[in-house]
Amino acid sequence: MAALGAGTLPAAAGERARANPAGQSVAVLGGGVAGLTAAHELAERGFAVTVYERRALGGKARSMDVPNSAKGNRRPLPGEHGFRFIPGIYHNLPDTMRRIPFPGNANGVWDNLAAPREMSFARTGREDIRMPIPWPGSEPEKLTLDDIARALTALLDTAFNLPAHEVAYFVNRALVFLTSCDERRDDTWESTPWWEFVRAARMSKDYQRILAIGVTRNIVATKAEEASTRTVGTLGEAFVFNALGQGADGPPDRLLDAPTNEAWIDPWVTHLKALGVEFRIGWNVRQLGFADGRITKAVIEDPDGVRRDVTADHYVQAMPVEHARRTWSAELKRADPQLARCDKLQTDWMTGIQFYLTERPPLVKGHFNCIDSPWSLTGIAQAGHWRGRDFAAEYGDGVAVECLSVDISEWDKPGVLYGKTAKQCTREEVAKEVWAQLKAALNDTGKVVLSDGKLHSWFLDPGVDGIGTPNPTNEDELLIHPVGTLHNRPSAATKIPNLYLAGDYVAVPIDLATMEGANTSARQAVNAVLERAGSDAARCTVASLFRAPAIELLKRHDRTRYRLGLRNALDLG
Repeated sequence: MAALGAGTLPAAAGERARANPAGQSVAVLGGGVAGLTAAHELAERGFAVTVYERRALGGKARSMDVPNSAKGNRRPLPGEHGFRFIPGIYHNLPDTMRRIPFPGNANGVWDNLAAPREMSFARTGREDIRMPIPWPGSEPEKLTLDDIARALTALLDTAFNLPAHEVAYFVNRALVFLTSCDERRDDTWESTPWWEFVRAARMSKDYQRILAIGVTRNIVATKAEEASTRTVGTLGEAFVFNALGQGADGPPDRLLDAPTNEAWIDPWVTHLKALGVEFRIGWNVRQLGFADGRITKAVIEDPDGVRRDVTADHYVQAMPVEHARRTWSAELKRADPQLARCDKLQTDWMTGIQFYLTERPPLVKGHFNCIDSPWSLTGIAQAGHWRGRDFAAEYGDGVAVECLSVDISEWDKPGVLYGKTAKQCTREEVAKEVWAQLKAALNDTGKVVLSDGKLHSWFLDPGVDGIGTPNPTNEDELLIHPVGTLHNRPSAATKIPNLYLAGDYVAVPIDLATMEGANTSARQAVNAVLERAGSDAARCTVASLFRAPAIELLKRHDRTRYRLGLRNALDLG
């Protein structure tokens, strides 16, 4: 593709991003978490910001209305791309949330976070493993005698089915990673799949499902067979410290206490407008103009299909990588090779479906992981965590009382009903298949958790299209982390002096496609804007993952061994 310079493509109209008194304007291309964060930080520092978003503000994080679901004076049923999960290892995103005003909240929308008391591994054909999430100030879930008996049964069943030598080996591998220096992590462990690192292929089925697969699904929402050990291990380490209360912003598991837009996105947009940010919704970025070593314009199609040349002093591209790289010309990639390396980044499907129920199911009061399900399902019954809300009175037709939100992580393996992959199923078949897999995991030991008679309706992310045909598509794919991904993730500051990248694919300390990663990358992009603009405004804080001082001493010892070509002192192979 030829480079797009000024005047290369005629535009029916042009637009100049507004300038602040110092003459500094910024076009933020994309209105997801990364774009809104960048707009927030820039506006607070006096820049004139215009956000261009092709679809809806909030991106993958937003909630959305279920069409034709409202009756009376109620709001439509709330749907979403997938349930929101904001653990205590996040620091940058919570900082932003505290700075978004919300009526009655001393700490802004951050006060809308609720902490589930427990979580579970839902086994198929066996009792579920139920785990409390203790945290100062939290009350443990009140369990019945039957609940306690089932929990003990699951614990003993797991203990007897997981050979002691396998548990010991997994603990050793965890310690090996924990004490590995950064160089070994970035080199050896980045090139080693987690499945291989923990020797899962040689172990029992329970070891594979719980320790190899279950851990990766719960922590990093990725595939154990492909994910780099560096990614899984780094996040696993952070969650362990979080559970121990070390370097944590809050409990290991938190969710919003209302639909995402109500609890977070809408108040955020209102606040940004008050700061002077302008929004262009329905504007689709088609190409970046590049000439004389700079971005000369962004060619953006407006809601009427008219292509416009948008010009600004700075361009923060806050689009998902699969969309952003389509806008980069060959010449632009040659000017900054890290843009070309983005072509090697991989995305995959991880999409949510919501089931609306007419009765609250007797589920664990938190997230559950159906670790034996072919489609790797994880879910949570949300309405019980929405404090002070009467779901039936506020949403839908007054009949549904609960929203069971489920993430489908595996779209390429056959299901149990139709023997087809999720991509091969129609939308209706996907809903029936997921429901069947949920029942197989939750109704399997004599306790009816989900029943067909209590299912009111369902809603599948509209970003999924064409499933059941030869050409399925997904508007909102997720960056995945196979080995080597670390070395292809770009920095927020590009070699193009007025182009900056923000998004969950940009290199940040958390090294994972998350809302925290998107927020962190936007902060890094804004700091680069400040530097290049010659601004004396305070830089954005960028918090890294917690590093335990005692472990750092052991990692320094491993650094010496690594440089001598020796394996980690604890590594038994």
